[in-house]
Order: sequence, then structure tokens, then C-alpha cells
Amino acid sequence: MELIGIAGGAAKVRKTKAADLLVANCLAAALQGDVSALYDLGVAFSTGSHGAQCDLIEAHKWFNLAAAKGHEEAAWCRADISDEMTAREIAEAQRRARAWLAAGERRAA
Repeated sequence: MELIGIAGGAAKVRKTKAADLLVANCLAAALQGDVSALYDLGVAFSTGSHGAQCDLIEAHKWFNLAAAKGHEEAAWCRADISDEMTAREIAEAQRRARAWLAAGERRAA
């Protein structure tokens, strides 16, 4: 497995060119503020699709970021996976989302 560093957390993905490219493209788009990319990352991590390992903390983080930017379906997905998470896991996901936002503010400054 390859570990890809992400501001505010790390995401594990299977080592395939297609998966690496998809996740990399979504991350690049997310850095540019693409709300759909944030949602797509949440889907990938919540389902273990597109080469991403299933990771509900990462999924919650990405859904939370998308929902904060007005993506209604992301808010529903975040609520849905929250039912399967502990309070500590949700707190960690929220911490990672705040770290992602803070890193973005530093990049913009």
C-alpha cells in the first residue's frame, strides 16, 4: 500500500495507477475548492472504491468539508456514516477537517 499525505490526515490507497490518479485528481480539485471533489473523496473512503481503503474517519472529514460548502448530499452521507462511528472517531474526523481548512488558509496567505 502507498500512503498519500493529506493535510490534516493521511489516506491509504491501493497501489494502482488508476486509483492513484483518481485520488490525486480529486485532491488537486479539492485544493482548488471543488465541492464535488470533496464529496467524491468522501464517497471513495466511505465505500472503499476507486482504490481508496474504507476509512470512515476520512470519509466523514471529506463529507463534512463538502457539506460545509453547501453540498446537501454530503451532509446526508456524513449523517449516515456517523451512525457507524464512535464519538472519538467523529471528533478525529472533525479535527482533520479543521486541519485541512487551516492548511488551505496558510496556502492562500
